[in-house]
Amino acid sequence: MKTIKVVAAIIVDGDKIFATQRGYGDFKGGWEFPGGKIEEGETSEEALVREIKEELDAEIEVVELLDTVEYDYPKFHLSMDCFICKIKSGDLVLKEHEAAKWLTKETLDSVEWLPADLGVIEKIKESV
Repeated sequence: MKTIKVVAAIIVDGDKIFATQRGYGDFKGGWEFPGGKIEEGETSEEALVREIKEELDAEIEVVELLDTVEYDYPKFHLSMDCFICKIKSGDLVLKEHEAAKWLTKETLDSVEWLPADLGVIEKIKESV
């Protein structure tokens, strides 16, 4: 099975956590943490800064690695490095996502997370 390596930004602002709704592809409509694929020669942190600039027109500070989620989708294996991040500059403009919302630990379960992202929700509740 093919492995796809991606990164995800758990963007925090005080007690709020940023979630985005996928606007395309097989998982359109599902909720996820923004991010994307790691390109050749990039570190996970570099990929995440680039992806957030491309998808949300914002500059982030990568604070720390929270978890690496390993998840088997039907057609591929996903390895996702999930980082706690803060906004350095920009307004989080949705360029690829259908919707977004700020959630709290108490409201994290109020959206339908994609299966791989669901794997990090408990860790967020414990540590963010």
